[in-house]
Amino acid sequence: MAAEAKFLAFDLGAESGRAVIGFFDGEKVRLEDVHRFANQPVRLLDTLYWDTLRLFAELKRGLAMAVTTHGAEFEGIGIDTWGVDFGLLGKDDVLLGNPRHYRDHATDGMLEIAFGIVPRAEIYQRTGIQFMQINSLYQLLSMQRAESPLLDAAQTLFFTPDLLNFWFTGVKTTEFSIASTSQMVDPNTRNWATDLIRKFGLSPHLFTDIVSPGTRIGPIRADIATEAGCGPIPVFAPGEHDTASAVIAVPASTPDYAYISSGTWSLMGIETPEPRISEATLQANFTNEGGACGTIRFLKNIMGLWLVQECRRTWARQGHDHSYADLTALAAEAPAFGPLIEPDDPAFLAPDDMIAAMHAFCTRTGQTPPDSIGATVRCCLESLALKYRWTLEKLESFRWKRIETIHIVGGGTQNRLLCQLAADATNRTVIAGPVEATAIGNVLMQALGRGHISSLDQARAIVRRSFDLETYPPSPNRDAWETAYARLLAFHEKP
Repeated sequence: MAAEAKFLAFDLGAESGRAVIGFFDGEKVRLEDVHRFANQPVRLLDTLYWDTLRLFAELKRGLAMAVTTHGAEFEGIGIDTWGVDFGLLGKDDVLLGNPRHYRDHATDGMLEIAFGIVPRAEIYQRTGIQFMQINSLYQLLSMQRAESPLLDAAQTLFFTPDLLNFWFTGVKTTEFSIASTSQMVDPNTRNWATDLIRKFGLSPHLFTDIVSPGTRIGPIRADIATEAGCGPIPVFAPGEHDTASAVIAVPASTPDYAYISSGTWSLMGIETPEPRISEATLQANFTNEGGACGTIRFLKNIMGLWLVQECRRTWARQGHDHSYADLTALAAEAPAFGPLIEPDDPAFLAPDDMIAAMHAFCTRTGQTPPDSIGATVRCCLESLALKYRWTLEKLESFRWKRIETIHIVGGGTQNRLLCQLAADATNRTVIAGPVEATAIGNVLMQALGRGHISSLDQARAIVRRSFDLETYPPSPNRDAWETAYARLLAFHEKP
């Protein structure tokens, strides 16, 4: 490359969003934040919504700030967000209501209703996606059951990043990785499972054509370019699901690894060229989501640091506002191997009080609940680390080969205690970093779309050259971890 290329990545997470400039010189990539903003859901009456219009305004503000600080010569823009949630457009592309938050309780009980329409095994066979009540399919089913007038008036469904892309460009597309989270895509054809969609009484006409990560969608609209003070910058589809972008930035140099994209959720898995759909993967509730460059992300969605985030929110309401660093320090000082929870118990998906939910779980399972802030956070982190081991063993059984290394990427890498606990619980070496994996993967897929790079291997070599990584060897204290793991397994054995 003759000069340093500039890309703008918009990375929206469940708690916050940001605009990040990626500078790429052909050998290394570096990032610079230009705008950060909160992403707080809004509860209106009994429903939890995303404030999507405000998020779009923040993206436009981020674009303007990037142009002001670094000039207008950007080679691309890319947007990644969380999965499953969507907006509906009606006549003349009017947004029909506010998009609901996946933790809204409207989908409570929808899995059982869905299985009464199409058997569980058939849904999994057609989609390869794990069963979570938050999946788009069950959100739509809940609207249908409630006889929502919005569903009747809808002409187009856009997942969150595709909706924002449409507002930026006027072009209607759906990117593969974000579409796959819906549980309405066939992972073999990599297109909509229209027969399944029709069986649920939904219209396939709601959905637009699916494009691959790295696809150039179109230039930003003239009015947005004028507002930002730039020209027609092209918008690319990166891995629009934030986990897809994060996995692109996993700095692996060999194939014998698993990844954990660690944040609000912990997404743990491997990359495969084809989906893995069997009775065993169904029973373990593993998922086959879309990846970059023709890959499938075969993984398990684990509750993640949401557990700690919600405990922190409860303590803040009680007048004890602790930073995440403070909470981790308190956890490090707490006694090891106290009470444990099953992180993916449905009680932890959207409780009114996470601490009360944890205490109820401990009481229900014959354990003494944690009695301090440090013990509570330690319970969350040790339980997550042990769930990583359970997931690792399942991955190895489906892969028929030992996994030597676990790469942890994303914001959770800043929790050094969790990284060490993950190494100890799994008895594997953990390599942590980069922290900004999602934004890095977003930028690198734009660079691939521009033709500056040509493969995932090349992208990952760039990551290794560009960012510092930290290695966590497992501790030798195996007996205590084996005893703790047996306790976690006992949760799975209970009816």
